[in-house]
Amino acid sequence: MIARPPRMDDVARLAGVSLGTVSHALNHPHRVAPQTLARVQRAIDELGFVPDRRARALAGGASAVIGFVVLDLTNSYFVDMARGAEDEASVAGMNVLLANADVRADKEQTYLQVFDEERVAGILLTPHARTAGPDDGSRHWRRELVVLNAEAGPDRCSVVPDDELGGYLATRHLIDSGRRRLVFAAALLHLAPIAQRLLGAQRAVAETDGVTLEVLTSHGLRAQHGHDIGEQILARGPQERPDGVFAAADLVALGIVQTTTGRADGTGLRVPEDLAVVGYDDNQAAWGCAVPLSTIAQPGHEIGRIAARLLIEEIRAPDDHEHQRVRLPPTLVVRASTAGAAASSVDPRHAV
Repeated sequence: MIARPPRMDDVARLAGVSLGTVSHALNHPHRVAPQTLARVQRAIDELGFVPDRRARALAGGASAVIGFVVLDLTNSYFVDMARGAEDEASVAGMNVLLANADVRADKEQTYLQVFDEERVAGILLTPHARTAGPDDGSRHWRRELVVLNAEAGPDRCSVVPDDELGGYLATRHLIDSGRRRLVFAAALLHLAPIAQRLLGAQRAVAETDGVTLEVLTSHGLRAQHGHDIGEQILARGPQERPDGVFAAADLVALGIVQTTTGRADGTGLRVPEDLAVVGYDDNQAAWGCAVPLSTIAQPGHEIGRIAARLLIEEIRAPDDHEHQRVRLPPTLVVRASTAGAAASSVDPRHAV
């Protein structure tokens, strides 16, 4: 019996082959005769040998693992990105290792460091707000890296949704629904995606006479921050209240709806009759709440898939690779928070 974990030399001894043959069987099986390959595999199975992928990467300069530092795995938009990346990597015979930064810049940097030290083949990154933009905090990392959901510097590929278009679509929908006193509910206005959504909203308002747009800010993009904005709306008199809200995130929109409706004292509002609400991201919270939210659906799966493809291309042919900036359009999804009962006859995931 071997008291320690089995090593390649143990496999070679039991299979009656050289250490080099075991290495070829693991890394280049097409170079090994079928009978010999079967003998090595039997020895691996009998010993319970697990190849040290990190050691193989250090020795051979290659790894089959992509690291993905995800901004927030509680948001299904980022989960969709991870699934898209995983699907693309699987086709290429590679694996994706996820790390959740939990909307914390320090965790993001820690995971980047870990992936770099572990010699992963490359890194996918949805950067934190404080590192988003051309200086995305990744320029110091040696690994091939693709940025998702934010613009990158000239030495990186990036795949982003068209947030300005998304803001325009959401606001245009409110205006076309007859809303005239609009609010943009958001936080982190310095973050490029949020700022772009606001620009799109302002463009839609500028096209239509008699429409106003007010910005109400909170300290974050969670449901509790939507509660704060909902309380601000309720505190106003009927003539000062907005009749339409575009929230920069679905969780904020959800918090606004929860706060402004169904109040026991009768002071609440009706959604959408008194207040139409549009969110952003098509988070699961958007279509699973009591009043299903109209929202802007982002192509998360496609963003992840394209980002993984660009990264794998760079990993496998770095000398021939040209960095790309890919921008994908979002879609408007109409549900009960703007269409009322009429939305019940429409597929809840229907995109306009």
